[in-house]
Amino acid sequence: MHTVKSFIHKISKLLIITIIACGLSPDARGQVKLNVDTLECHIVSFSAGVLLPGAGSNSLGLTGGNMRDLYYSPYLDFALEWSYKYHIDWLVGLDADIWFGATSDNLSGRVERMGNVFNLGETSMAINGEDGVVAAYNRALALRPGIGKIIRVLPKNPNSGVLLKVSGGWFMQKTIFHQDFNHPQVYQLSGGYAKLYDHLRNGAMLTESVGFLFMSNQSTYVNFKLTFDVSQCWSWSSRRYQIDNLMGLNGKDGSRYFDLMYGVRLTWMFPFTGKTTYDYYYY
Repeated sequence: MHTVKSFIHKISKLLIITIIACGLSPDARGQVKLNVDTLECHIVSFSAGVLLPGAGSNSLGLTGGNMRDLYYSPYLDFALEWSYKYHIDWLVGLDADIWFGATSDNLSGRVERMGNVFNLGETSMAINGEDGVVAAYNRALALRPGIGKIIRVLPKNPNSGVLLKVSGGWFMQKTIFHQDFNHPQVYQLSGGYAKLYDHLRNGAMLTESVGFLFMSNQSTYVNFKLTFDVSQCWSWSSRRYQIDNLMGLNGKDGSRYFDLMYGVRLTWMFPFTGKTTYDYYYY
């Protein structure tokens, strides 16, 4: 009996010594903690999307003066974006956009608007009496600083998640008249005369976005976001004289315009940093 007690006592002492030695050993390999690594970096992005004009209004009640009425949709939207991502999942940035009609000739009702330029066949009388070939389409530019927040939803990828963003700034839009130089030129739409018909407007633009942002843990090139955007646009004419017979304009356009825009955009992002997923710590 004494021999058994002595053996148990020795084993107990050996077990205690072993536990203490393992705890003090620098070469042990027991994982105790998993720490996510969030990125803080500059990001340059390129995006493409589709815009659809929604409801609109104007202060003078002019007919057919909003973007939805002026131009057939959809519009194609392309953008260059710089942003900075903080490790606390906030982003700040600047978007530069250009959008235009998906078709090369999307000015609506151009015979009714410009009866002194286009005839019923939607051709134009050129300088030498022949028919000229003119495409009329919209073009718009926007510059908007913004701020966004990433809400994490992927446990193993702390840099990805639902993206909420708001941005606002300046925009301008106008009608572009492109003449086919293989045909006689239309005098009324040459040089400064085109300004009488181009509906040039400037204003403010506010955009709210919701979507999903993904940043790969392994690849610098597999980073994207897909967003749904809603924009409010406030604008006014920048021309002293405007001709649009459909709108009843033969002089200064004094109206203030409000337009809604809806869009879907896919963005390819290039972060200026490497990628890591987790840091492992051992005892």
